[in-house]
Amino acid sequence: MESSLSRVLVKIFARGFYRVHAGLFLFVFLALVGSVEAGQLLNYHKTLMLAFITSPLMLMVVFVIWLLYSIKTWHYTAGQIFGVNQQFLFYSSTSFSKGQQLKAWMLAQGAMLMPIIAYGLTAVVVGAWHHYYLSPLVILLYLVLLIWLGGFIYTTLVNRQIDGGKQSLLLRFGTKWRKPFYSLFIYQVFDNMKVRYVITKTISYFIVTGVFLLFADVSHDVRVAGIAMLAIATAHAVLIFEERKFEETYLIFARGLPQTRLRLFAGFALVYLMLLLPEGIWLFSRFNPLLAVELLAFGLSIVLLFHSLLYWMGLNMDRYLQYVLGLFMGLFFVILYRQIAALIVINGVVAYLVFYNNYYTTFAVKAEGE
Repeated sequence: MESSLSRVLVKIFARGFYRVHAGLFLFVFLALVGSVEAGQLLNYHKTLMLAFITSPLMLMVVFVIWLLYSIKTWHYTAGQIFGVNQQFLFYSSTSFSKGQQLKAWMLAQGAMLMPIIAYGLTAVVVGAWHHYYLSPLVILLYLVLLIWLGGFIYTTLVNRQIDGGKQSLLLRFGTKWRKPFYSLFIYQVFDNMKVRYVITKTISYFIVTGVFLLFADVSHDVRVAGIAMLAIATAHAVLIFEERKFEETYLIFARGLPQTRLRLFAGFALVYLMLLLPEGIWLFSRFNPLLAVELLAFGLSIVLLFHSLLYWMGLNMDRYLQYVLGLFMGLFFVILYRQIAALIVINGVVAYLVFYNNYYTTFAVKAEGE
């Protein structure tokens, strides 16, 4: 019976994902194959695989690209789960045990991740053939993590509707607390988005561990910490998107309140600073206070930049992830030149200007199929 559930999920979600994103896959295929002569194709990709297997910097870039692709699958599937045509899942799939559901959803997630799984496993074989073992092992663990996270997210979403979900401790014990306007999303996170928050922090933990494992010989280089904070900020892309969706859904009235844009921007900065608190504790436990403040400010500036972009482009996840990837690549190479302090200023100024110019003119635009 478990296999029947797997077949249904793969047919509905994996096939649907490939059908909706057929144009994207065609473009990627042409970029990977059409840009290289047929006779040089195998050597080209072998060289490319060895490049990121032997270089922690390149491997980190590849991992972020895979993460953004995974976020795209999570976003698509989560949206489809709550579609009218999939309502039967809430009373049929939940007749299986949660362990069986998790396995079935992991198979569906694996089917959606098949392009990166195939490429990743090929890279593992190439690396092992050339006697590189650490990077291939990390690649395998990372792929398993992405598959498990997808299965866990979907299983939780389906069962949360059945279980009803309980009000968080923060809301139950904070009923009489004063709640500033900027803090509302914090309560939303700990009441309705606990799973996404925990997953984001889990990814952050693996990023920190992986970066300092891969760069063990230069772990005290500020660029390594800067790359880690850049990756952590990128891992928060989903939470940032959800904050904007929450704002457009429940707080649209805020544009009529007598608040300056500077105060609103400062409020958003405080919200993200609170969400980055676990990473901040780690920074102060590992680095001297001055450097820890600089790195935390750097991560916060990136998050605010991602946040402000959504006022300009609307709630379009596909386009948003493209810009996140582009900014990641650009900031990554600037970090290599030790310009973290300059990036804090540039990111902060650009984020505020984009926010200032688009806050009162933005319109929420949802991606097709959302």
